[in-house]
Amino acid sequence: MGRTPVRAPPAIVRCRRRSAGTTAFFLSPDQAPPPRRLHLVEEYELSNRDVKGLTDEGPTEPIWFEGRIQALDFRVDDEEVVLWVASNISERHQLEVRLRELSDTDQLTGLFNRRKLERDLKLHYESAMRYALPTSILMFDLDNLKTINDTRGHHVGDEIIRAVADICRSTLRKTDSACRLGGDEFVVAMPKTDLEQAMRLARRLHECFRQELGQYSAESVVVTASMGVTAIAAEDRSYEDTLKRADRALYDAKNLGKDRIVSA
Repeated sequence: MGRTPVRAPPAIVRCRRRSAGTTAFFLSPDQAPPPRRLHLVEEYELSNRDVKGLTDEGPTEPIWFEGRIQALDFRVDDEEVVLWVASNISERHQLEVRLRELSDTDQLTGLFNRRKLERDLKLHYESAMRYALPTSILMFDLDNLKTINDTRGHHVGDEIIRAVADICRSTLRKTDSACRLGGDEFVVAMPKTDLEQAMRLARRLHECFRQELGQYSAESVVVTASMGVTAIAAEDRSYEDTLKRADRALYDAKNLGKDRIVSA
């Protein structure tokens, strides 16, 4: 009695050049078939004749496929074989990546938005609770921006907000993620960073704001930043508790006279 064919779920397959005239297909970790089937697919090499439109030099960039894989109920040269059919979805994949980027990005600044921030903070909180990895949060907003908007126009206010985003990109580390919550309020998530390290980074960022934003001052009105800094604590029930504590520290910085950093 023959074996019943095993049907693997759809998987994303990526085609990369391995050597001149050949390409290899790799399955993404998502929805991959059992390791034995994956091994069979990974070892199979295609010539340029097997992929429509592929030149002798092979692809210049990854080609994405959506494939369906099925184990066959017979053997070839005493080896198990699989049948798979793939459709080139490179254009669709690029569009999906672009749409995902747009959904996570603030249009004015190019920084991450609240949606992306909340997703990142949830992951940071889980890592902090499970592995005791320190994570800090910096929340800040701009002092006197409303006055600048009223006296010099909202286009200048937008220019200031974009300048703040540029300063964040040039000052923060690659592991930090800066997000614009809305208006003139921003949050920076700093993974693997304790409160002392976060305060040093906040002071550096604060000094950059003082140096760069002075050019937007109007008469006696100076654009500065007030900041609240905190770290995820063991007693926090979620990242929202940490975020609220950073917000309270920011509120204290405002009440103490603005243009300063308060930790909590």
